[in-house]
Amino acid sequence: MASSPPPQTADGPRPAGPPQPADGPRPAVEALPRSLGVFGGVLLTLSCVTPASSLFIVVPPLLMSQGSGAVISLLIAAVLSLGVGLCYAELGTLVPSAGGEYSIVGQVLGRLAGWLVFMISIVSLLVIPPIIALGTADYLGSVLSLDPAVAGAAVMALAVAVGVLDIKSNALITGIFLGLEVLAAGIVAVLGFTHVHQPVSSLVHAVVPDGQGGTGPFTLGLLVSGLAVAMFTYNGFGTAVYLSEDLRDPRRTVARTVLWSLLAGVVVITVPVVAICLGVASPDQLAAGDLVAIVDSWAGSTVGTFVSLCIAAAILNAVIVMVIQNGRVLYASARDRTWPDPVNRALGTLHPRWGSPWVATLAIGAPGAVLALTVPIDALLGFTGVVVAVIYLLLGVAALLARRGRHRGAPAWRMPLWPVAPVLTTVVLGYALTQQAGRDLLITLAVLLVGVLYWFLYLRPRSATHWVLSLPADQAEAPRGVAAGHSATDRTPASAPATAPEFS
Repeated sequence: MASSPPPQTADGPRPAGPPQPADGPRPAVEALPRSLGVFGGVLLTLSCVTPASSLFIVVPPLLMSQGSGAVISLLIAAVLSLGVGLCYAELGTLVPSAGGEYSIVGQVLGRLAGWLVFMISIVSLLVIPPIIALGTADYLGSVLSLDPAVAGAAVMALAVAVGVLDIKSNALITGIFLGLEVLAAGIVAVLGFTHVHQPVSSLVHAVVPDGQGGTGPFTLGLLVSGLAVAMFTYNGFGTAVYLSEDLRDPRRTVARTVLWSLLAGVVVITVPVVAICLGVASPDQLAAGDLVAIVDSWAGSTVGTFVSLCIAAAILNAVIVMVIQNGRVLYASARDRTWPDPVNRALGTLHPRWGSPWVATLAIGAPGAVLALTVPIDALLGFTGVVVAVIYLLLGVAALLARRGRHRGAPAWRMPLWPVAPVLTTVVLGYALTQQAGRDLLITLAVLLVGVLYWFLYLRPRSATHWVLSLPADQAEAPRGVAAGHSATDRTPASAPATAPEFS
């Protein structure tokens, strides 16, 4: 095994000459080993998209409300997701940091904006994995009966145990689970296309079943109402940005990983949905929303049980990748000196054998097991949807501003037809936010207010040394970073102290 890289400060190797800040030396945060290529990155990212669980958990409500029109909604959602994916691809190569969205928004729109994104992100990253893990028991029911809370906690604990392994081992493990997911989706597609009962025209002239043997038209209103759910079906391709410090040559590979993962997710999810819509004996089967029952009607209960077990494996796989990415976000926050120095040093610690941010992974994953076991956190699912919409909206704004000022000549992959994708993303998600439940918006606002308090009471008084957004030392080589008190478009003076980050 190669020796570990020398300890880094938040801005690279510790300089010998200049004096340290008055409040003490910057905590040493080791750099993550770069051991992933595009293929390994796609395996991990697609596992977070989790096509099988999207197909069997997210898609059924869409089929129930839209019938065969769900195919049209998914195709339009794929185009909209491509716009978001292009934003991720460009911004992820411009700011290749494990901090993901908070680093991107902070570098482009300013430090306070980045901090607020971090606040809402970290809360959602804490609750989303256990929410998903709670669904495991439903798909193990044909084999054994488990309490959902106990099953969810067990999945979280197993995911944390796997998450502290080295990233190449994780890519292998999640790749095996992903193979089961793709196999399950493939079985559904083959069965659907070999049991066709509905005309192909029903995909173009879509009909919506009423559950009583009748059908209604697929209207524009139904289409718009389902787009948010349809886009969520493909959600997860942005995970590639969180892996940017594990990927080799991230200025090139992050964009490829994002776009290949999105394309694979669209194919693996949408093709089986087409097969289901054509293969049902009656549109009323879509209104029931029970895809496992549809598979049973095609091939018997044994195949249906196998598919159910594959879905349970898909849930575990998704939770593993979420724990991996969430640990890296917390690790990046330590490098950016978000917390008191002892906490930063602990969260920035890498495992001596596996090179993973094991303390940060435990810190963000272990509470999820407790939440799954003791708290009805599924009530927060709507809040997580608001968080996703807010973050996507800010990424669209960042993509609009990422080609001016000090970012203009930075080495990064550039999306075609700019600014069409970020404008479309910003407009659509701005409208989507106006349609969210008031309770979920209030929860988001409360989290942001807590973030503002921490900013003004702790981070702002220490702005010269804390929340100094940075990149790994091997990527910090061109324009200066955002110094304390500067706007997103200001240049840090050449005489900036050694603690000011550099990035390209």
